[in-house]
Amino acid sequence: MEKVAIVILNWNGEAMLRKYLPSVLQYSKGEAVVYVADNASTDHSMDMLRTHFPETRLIQLEKNWGFAEGYNKALQQIEAEYYLLLNSDIEVTHHWLTPMTEYLDSHQDIAACQPKLLSISDRDSFEYAGASGGYLDRFGYPFCRGRIFETVEEDNGQYDYASDIFWATGAALMIRSKDYWEVGGLDGRFFAHNEEIDLCWRLRIRGRRIVCLPESYVYHVGGGTLPKANPMKTFLNFRNNLTMLYKCLPDEELKPVMRWRWWLDYLAAWEMLILKRNLGDFKAVYRARRAYKHWRKNFESDRMTIQNSRVAKEIPEQRPFSLLWQYYVKGRKVFSSLP
Repeated sequence: MEKVAIVILNWNGEAMLRKYLPSVLQYSKGEAVVYVADNASTDHSMDMLRTHFPETRLIQLEKNWGFAEGYNKALQQIEAEYYLLLNSDIEVTHHWLTPMTEYLDSHQDIAACQPKLLSISDRDSFEYAGASGGYLDRFGYPFCRGRIFETVEEDNGQYDYASDIFWATGAALMIRSKDYWEVGGLDGRFFAHNEEIDLCWRLRIRGRRIVCLPESYVYHVGGGTLPKANPMKTFLNFRNNLTMLYKCLPDEELKPVMRWRWWLDYLAAWEMLILKRNLGDFKAVYRARRAYKHWRKNFESDRMTIQNSRVAKEIPEQRPFSLLWQYYVKGRKVFSSLP
């Protein structure tokens, strides 16, 4: 069994792999085995890898399974103590693996960790998709140390300490293979978006810890597959987030939170239409609400299993306030200003 398997899921990402894979190979040599799992790309990714990066191990999947199930299919073929799920648009740095590997080795109660994510286009700022570790508010809105909604902070070392977090970014997630499979891996039905938050929530319910280790840091392009303003991304985010809440919220919180989300989601949809004049995203929210309603019954057994596995009644990293209220009404735009 390998110690660390770095697994990059690829779909038509030849340009990203050509540009950023060299840093992964250079700074992981001797510490990890690097895999590229291909989601049935139609570009020349596989030929390019065989020609220019023969030391990379290749896994070819028969179709595009999406991010979540694509990783499940790939990881089933890999035996390693730790998996490191890594986006193809990440530039890693010297000594990036050691802090995470050593921390997991010495803290058996920790299931997963992430490095600090910085923006590759502005190297003094955090990157949207994970910053310095993720949290959740009471209504299911994710935020990070270093990023709340669209406000991204400069990195001045303000979060340069190891901290327990609610979720670790799927852009650079190191996780014990044992923990990954004990909770069933990523939920492949999500396809993409919110899948790593859902995974981490299931781990936290079982009492397993997630941490961010800023001593390790990487640079992320972000938005490599879908741009931020994309109706499909909006659809997946809303549908999957609601499904995650249904699966993971305790019984006493489920109905009140879902009532609030009904109002908040439709308010968001009309704000997209009236203020942003974005008809595509407006329709995507409505489609997401309908899709969630229609497929919720498929997750009843998942909810029962998750609730029966509950060890932690309260998860401190899920904050009891409304992030919308804090951000838009109270004007608290940075993590350190939140209650």
